[in-house]
Amino acid sequence: MAVPKFHSLTIKSIRHPSNGSTALQFEIPEGLADTFLFDPGQYLTLRATIDGEDIRRSYSICSARNAGDLEVGIKQVPDGRFSNFARTLKIGDKVQVMSPQGRFTAPIGDRHNYLLIAAGSGITPCLSIAKSVLKEEPQSTLTLIYGNRSTKTVMFLDDINALKDRYTERLQMFHAFSREQSDIAFLNGRLNSTMIDNLCAKNLINLFDYDAAYICGPQDMTEELQAALLDLGMEKDQVNIELFGTHQSPKPVSANTIIGNGNIGVDVIVDGKRNSLLMDPREQTVLAAAQGAGLDLPFSCAGGMCCTCRCKIVEGKAAMDVNYSLQDWEIEAGFTLACQSRPTSKHLVLDFDAK
Repeated sequence: MAVPKFHSLTIKSIRHPSNGSTALQFEIPEGLADTFLFDPGQYLTLRATIDGEDIRRSYSICSARNAGDLEVGIKQVPDGRFSNFARTLKIGDKVQVMSPQGRFTAPIGDRHNYLLIAAGSGITPCLSIAKSVLKEEPQSTLTLIYGNRSTKTVMFLDDINALKDRYTERLQMFHAFSREQSDIAFLNGRLNSTMIDNLCAKNLINLFDYDAAYICGPQDMTEELQAALLDLGMEKDQVNIELFGTHQSPKPVSANTIIGNGNIGVDVIVDGKRNSLLMDPREQTVLAAAQGAGLDLPFSCAGGMCCTCRCKIVEGKAAMDVNYSLQDWEIEAGFTLACQSRPTSKHLVLDFDAK
């Protein structure tokens, strides 16, 4: 697995698909065409120096696979440093963009029936999946359940309506509004498990018809709907989730697990090169310590929600503050997230090149 790297890409076009959102489309040089191939549902990490600080943010690709473009949607966030910066960008500007990452992906190329559930900016990866499935799989069908405050806040409403108009018989669409009347009475309010129960009870959807479900949105909603689908009979491996934010603050590893006086030796292997540093796991994660030592390790969200900083423990032990992305088999195989890891042994070696 190649360590993800940043590349300088030129902005090809800019649009504003809803109030307070920006869509950036990048021009991909011929020499980077393979580097920026993506699976529907993946994201790009954008990087910029803002007020002298290195800022990175992950934004999902909203383009169809093999469509010849690469576009991300950025929702305006109050006091959001990168989303405000994005609104100052112009066509022709260059942005540092990491190669596509992420596991919230849907297999394309066969016949499928997918359930997509999104809230707010969670539509972006679902939109990429919907565009790709409908375009490349002429026998496949989709159901999209999308929650927003009102019609005015719906991201990519024109794109969604265009899909609905073009694929009338293959795309079923439900809007839930928290501050506006929905066409269906029980879809008024925040998107929740009761709405899914009602859709099932009224035979508007049948969960046993779906090959898989994809849920993207705030943590509370995502976890509630994941539990609801499992309770209603879907299998665990059928329900895929992607968080675009978490309400929980990480709980640092217990001081009782920390060994030594805090000066722990850590070696990190990146692109075949071994780098050494000393750190105090009571004060820092491995990623934070590496940044303090001037090492440029791959990372994106720094919140345990993506796998950009995924690495393998090849010597020693470490514990994570939180983990929203690694699967059980990866943890059993020794993988960890550098942004959440703190050594629990006297020495730790992490390999970012490991597959």
